[in-house]
Amino acid sequence: MIEPRTLPGFMELLPEDQIKFNSMIDKIRKSYEKFGFLPIDTPIIEMSDVLLAKAGGETEKQIYRFNKGENDLALRFDLTVPLAKYVCEYFNDITFPFKRYQIGKVYRGERPQKGRYREFYQCDIDIIGDGSLSIMNDAEMPSVIYTTIKELGFDKFTIRINNRKLLNGLFAELELTEKSTDIMRIIDKLEKIGKENVIKCLQDLDVPNEKIESIIKFIEIDGNNDEKIKALEELQFSNETFIQGLNDIKDVVKYVRFFGVPESNFKVDLTIARGLDYYTGTVYETFLDDYREIGSVCSGGRYDNLAEFYTDRKLPGVGVSIGLTRLFYKLNELNIVKEEEQSISKVLVVSMDEKYQNRALEVADSLRKAGINTDVYLEDKKIKAKFKYADKLKIPYVAVIGENEEEHGTVSLKNMVSGEQEELTVEGVIAKIKKF
Repeated sequence: MIEPRTLPGFMELLPEDQIKFNSMIDKIRKSYEKFGFLPIDTPIIEMSDVLLAKAGGETEKQIYRFNKGENDLALRFDLTVPLAKYVCEYFNDITFPFKRYQIGKVYRGERPQKGRYREFYQCDIDIIGDGSLSIMNDAEMPSVIYTTIKELGFDKFTIRINNRKLLNGLFAELELTEKSTDIMRIIDKLEKIGKENVIKCLQDLDVPNEKIESIIKFIEIDGNNDEKIKALEELQFSNETFIQGLNDIKDVVKYVRFFGVPESNFKVDLTIARGLDYYTGTVYETFLDDYREIGSVCSGGRYDNLAEFYTDRKLPGVGVSIGLTRLFYKLNELNIVKEEEQSISKVLVVSMDEKYQNRALEVADSLRKAGINTDVYLEDKKIKAKFKYADKLKIPYVAVIGENEEEHGTVSLKNMVSGEQEELTVEGVIAKIKKF
């Protein structure tokens, strides 16, 4: 006999938790669609040369790659690279700005840890422009994040916003442009490793102490959003990139307010750098205020050219992603994920005896046609076992068909929570359950 087991780093859920997980996906999907994002899906398996065009370093080492016949294939490691391929492939068939969402599994062969998986769901949105893309799209992203996190049941959270051009302008002023990518990756770890370790990492990078002091002083600029912007203006940097970044973040803050995001839910944070190379402008990180240990629950940013490896066309974009599998694991571990609907079925139809089974099937058919999810107990068991089945699956109602119900054309409906039982017509059962 072979021992049934699941590979490390792959999440499997029992139905009760899968219902909660699916509910989160539904809420995210509905939130994305509220803003006009269109659904797409891309293959899990791609040709390796297509998928690896933009990969490198640690990412390439983590990719699941294999050969099938003459084909060199790989599993997608994110949803952004497949989006780049998709936009180029269907360029003449899609409308720009192209607003898309995709919810799907991605694969990374990294060492599995608690809450970190090799197979996991990402929930992405992106807006892609043809040649140009208004900064107002950067401001719409926090609005989508705000709506989505609210839909997931949280009120206290902060969307942190920065602009990579501000940091690049600072590094240019400090004559550290050649080390800018490495410095950003270090700054991006501030939340995890702390200020002292950031300073040590910068020293290891041979950044002079006086310049480290300037970097720390810059990212620690404090105050509300307007005060931080004013402090940035008062630096009076002449660097063109910095000036562009300052203008961009001023516009983003202005338009985020127009989009209706409360001031308490977003703030300019100069420590947010996003370590990935392809971000060129606005960047985002979102944290649940009461559960900071979870880390960022939604992140992303602006990139100048989505598909530079596939086309000569300039396709700027902005997007964010929710790593849903990890988020669900963390929230479930903290017992935060609550779902009112604990069962897929609203009602279980049972017969007191096999001779009433046909009537039970007719009642179930009527309930389903009325749009009510209905299960039927088909096994020849005692009535106690049938009620136990409903109780274990947390089905809120049981509809019983016996001799009396058969004779009068009625149904005895039992509320499994209150224990209340009443005899109703099928129409009465439909009205009762729909009201519930």
